[in-house]
Amino acid sequence: MEITPTIQAEVQTYLKRKSLTMTEFGHTIDLNVGTVSGIVTGNRSMSVHQLDSITAGMNLPPDYFYERYIEECIEECPLNWKKISPFLYRCIELGRLDCLQRVVILLLDNPNYLPSLFEVAENVYQDGYNEAAAYLYKKVAESEKQQHSERLAICQYRLFQIKVGQDRAVNLQAAIEFAPFVDRLDEIEQLDALKDLANVYRSLSMWDKVYEFAHQMGQLGQLQYHLVHNSKRKGTEPRKKLSRPLFVYIVYAELLCANACDAKGNHDQALEHIRGYADLNWVKEQDSDTLYWKRKYQQWAKINTYVNRLMSGDISVLPDYVEHIAAEKEILAELLNVLEVANRYNVDVDHILRRFESQIAAYQESPSSDMYTQQVLTEEYVRFWYKIAKYSLNKGRYTYGFKCLLIAFEKAVTINHVLLIANCFGLFLHFKTNAAPKTQAQFHSIYEEVWEKNDQKDGFLLGGN
Repeated sequence: MEITPTIQAEVQTYLKRKSLTMTEFGHTIDLNVGTVSGIVTGNRSMSVHQLDSITAGMNLPPDYFYERYIEECIEECPLNWKKISPFLYRCIELGRLDCLQRVVILLLDNPNYLPSLFEVAENVYQDGYNEAAAYLYKKVAESEKQQHSERLAICQYRLFQIKVGQDRAVNLQAAIEFAPFVDRLDEIEQLDALKDLANVYRSLSMWDKVYEFAHQMGQLGQLQYHLVHNSKRKGTEPRKKLSRPLFVYIVYAELLCANACDAKGNHDQALEHIRGYADLNWVKEQDSDTLYWKRKYQQWAKINTYVNRLMSGDISVLPDYVEHIAAEKEILAELLNVLEVANRYNVDVDHILRRFESQIAAYQESPSSDMYTQQVLTEEYVRFWYKIAKYSLNKGRYTYGFKCLLIAFEKAVTINHVLLIANCFGLFLHFKTNAAPKTQAQFHSIYEEVWEKNDQKDGFLLGGN
């Protein structure tokens, strides 16, 4: 078996091959001769910064010695967090998760390192190293002895945030796994967690769950708002910083509850919730951020009152609704409502679609940055193109209608939305005789990919089930 030379031996060989003295090499890599001498002779331990300097000086890949560094400087020495911590960060920066995992396994033998590993996880999560952060959170959570600790709850929350994306099945599982830990979070962080859970269930059209978590968020938000403005604690700010002003969580809860009620056909109850964020005279803050969100919610309350009436079948408010949305920058949800009215009540909305033609063209590409966008807006893009396809096909505009339907179908497959996939293909079959052969082939090709993907999931059935 070939014996791998030590780092020390490789450096010595390099210096001989290049005819370099330790002083010359030290100048090259910006390390003093004493440090280089100590490392080369094996009389001095080496930090990862020094290792990186030596590796760069030898014109080798930055992680070239990392596996040997673990063996020689970590596994064979007493554990030293001051030395190990910078190495973990470098492993993460360079994508060496295998090296990260080797060291973390060593550290987990001593529970005293859990807080330090958790801190690393939090830092790298903030820096966007999600894969490494997920591994660290998972390991910390598995090693946490106190099942009701806030640290465990935060680990589960971060894992939930990392997992949530465009796949609905993954999102649902992530929400189910995280939900039991919400009430173990700090009460301020609970607000954001409840908001995120409600948004996930909203994207899944699971309206009872949306109402449940939104209602919890609203109650908790009211309690925290009262504590902040209570006469005995007036001016006391929450210990943790929220992503929005505190009052926003209260009114967003009302908005979500209204959405859930409208979706379930409870329009009168929805209207009560809309009134809950229409009157914001109780909000005490007067800073610019607060005033911005107050204007937003009051505008949304006005628009959503129109939506509520439209969904109840009052088409007379459609012109006023269109005039109000014309002043808005983001009108995807509003145009969705216009198309729903058109399809449900057989209303001609050609003039409205022409008016917003430029915005409609931009909706072919959906952004996917934050959690809300990935869950809620991506689905709304699919639903928009499905509804405009349905409207166009019913109007006999087959070329444009099938083009829109193809956009919806492809996006529905991307986010694994079973209902929208079925609706898209069902609409295609309904108008299939009007589709060109090329269009028919495209739809059948996509559907066959869906079938092959799902067919592979249908495995064996074990005895006793």
